[in-house]
Amino acid sequence: MKFGVSTFITDEGLSPADLAVALEDRGFDSLFVAEHTHIPVDGPRPPDGDLPPHDYYRSLDPFVALTAAAAVTERLLLGTGIALVVQRDPITLAKEAASLDHLSNGRFQLGVGAGWLREEMRNHGTEPRTRLALMRERVLAMKQIWTTEQAEFHGEFVDFGPIYSWPKPRHVPVLVGGNGPTVHDRVLEYGDGWAPNLVGPPEELAARVKELQRRAADAGRDPIPVTLIGADQRGYLGPDRQGAITPLGERELAILADSGVDHCVFFRDAGAPEGEALRYLDELAELTRPLRD
Repeated sequence: MKFGVSTFITDEGLSPADLAVALEDRGFDSLFVAEHTHIPVDGPRPPDGDLPPHDYYRSLDPFVALTAAAAVTERLLLGTGIALVVQRDPITLAKEAASLDHLSNGRFQLGVGAGWLREEMRNHGTEPRTRLALMRERVLAMKQIWTTEQAEFHGEFVDFGPIYSWPKPRHVPVLVGGNGPTVHDRVLEYGDGWAPNLVGPPEELAARVKELQRRAADAGRDPIPVTLIGADQRGYLGPDRQGAITPLGERELAILADSGVDHCVFFRDAGAPEGEALRYLDELAELTRPLRD
């Protein structure tokens, strides 16, 4: 199994270059970067009335951050975990992804999702009710741009005539994020991989991985790579999503590996001081060493 870290890159924590070097030096396989363009002041609030974590509204643009990480590393996989496709123009996003793939010598992976913060989407002119259909068309349009000399796309939400756009990437894997009941439909239609979260016991995710691979085989596809993005080293809740948190240890990681999870990416608090962040990476390196590829 491969292991990496996902985080919001902010103006307060480790720089993307310093974090990427620290990961590569410790033998990790990847760095995935989350994004929010902003947090609306009048958006939703948890019961205590506080704003969402400061990482959400202090995060750097993921493509800029990952370009900085690419410049100082040689083998680290670089990904978005996840890019909010419904808030990005597909022609521009296709260009950004292809450019990062080129500058990193083919190390970029595009994790995509439709998002959850409806007020944020609306600020971008996106109607939340149709965001999944919008994401589908934008991903399919990007794949046309990446693979066709004169690309064009005609859909309900995305519509453009023949265009030229370079560079053409070697291959940008599209990892479809989400845990909802229809996510496998999206993975099978336009994804190169599935990027779930761990929202309960690993046995639950293992069962869903098995079901995805069964459906892939029925469709004549090879096994689909599974990248678990945002695993929490502190643990996970039980089947009822309540009660005590069970620590995520070697036994749980072994269950995930045996189930077909190819890549486990842990979440790290971007706001931690440098010393604390590096100690966390050291602990994570020790935990994952027995199961590394």
